[in-house]
Amino acid sequence: MAGPGVEPFEKIVALLNYPMFVVTTRSGGPDAMRAGCLVGFASQTSIHPPRFLIGLSRRNHTFRVAGDATHLAVHVFDRDHLDVVELFGSQTGDKVDKFERCAWHSGPEHMPILDDAAAWFVGSIVDRFGLGDHVGHLLAPVDGKAPEELEEWVSFGDVHHLQPGHEA
Repeated sequence: MAGPGVEPFEKIVALLNYPMFVVTTRSGGPDAMRAGCLVGFASQTSIHPPRFLIGLSRRNHTFRVAGDATHLAVHVFDRDHLDVVELFGSQTGDKVDKFERCAWHSGPEHMPILDDAAAWFVGSIVDRFGLGDHVGHLLAPVDGKAPEELEEWVSFGDVHHLQPGHEA
């Protein structure tokens, strides 16, 4: 049961226009399973050592694949490639191979890297812990590509209309 502080919290959160990320991963050997999804629960958590937190929904196909993964790839997109963001935010890997519908390559630690991303980094998963209906994946960056120029990245306001491929 929600307490009296939930309504003000929900109103404040509804005002935020935070950046959105597409997270990809793979697990397994030669027949590795790939997965990826749109993520809004993410943040830098430490400067020294550098750490980044990704929250994956427990109901998400990517969460299940990430359970056996050692790394995640975190992508930032500009608005020119909103179609790729929408693909990863509106389809579920339980039904659709998203990677057949976009350009990608195998990057550091064999992570699937989306070619249209403006920037990305791969992080090793150093810890996992519960965050309510999501599980936090604490990442230590191992490699990446910085943006050449990134002035207008995809944010929540660009994707709030999407119907997710699974319940939250």
